[in-house]
Amino acid sequence: MMRGGNREMRRMLDRMGLDMKELPNVQEVIIKTDKKEIIIPKPAVTEMKSKDNSIFQVIATSYEEKELETPIFSEEDIMLVSQQANVSAEVAANALKETGGDLARAILLLSTK
Repeated sequence: MMRGGNREMRRMLDRMGLDMKELPNVQEVIIKTDKKEIIIPKPAVTEMKSKDNSIFQVIATSYEEKELETPIFSEEDIMLVSQQANVSAEVAANALKETGGDLARAILLLSTK
């Protein structure tokens, strides 16, 4: 019964223009956010590919979360603070770290120095 269901699934994916395949021998998947990393060792990864994009399904038996010591700020945030406070990108990034990513406080901090 499962076999027939699998065939039906493949037919449906074909009708939708999706090509589905398992990625072999994946060693690790890391998902990074601005505040943490999720590390997934030896996951099962399936890719569903259409003409415009890919969808990755990651199945984990275990994972580890790590909080980042220093949050990662986007280039746009750093450039905005840098331009508004008229300082270098490095100074702007340090101000963002000091204010916990609060753009307005970082600009005020640098403008009042």
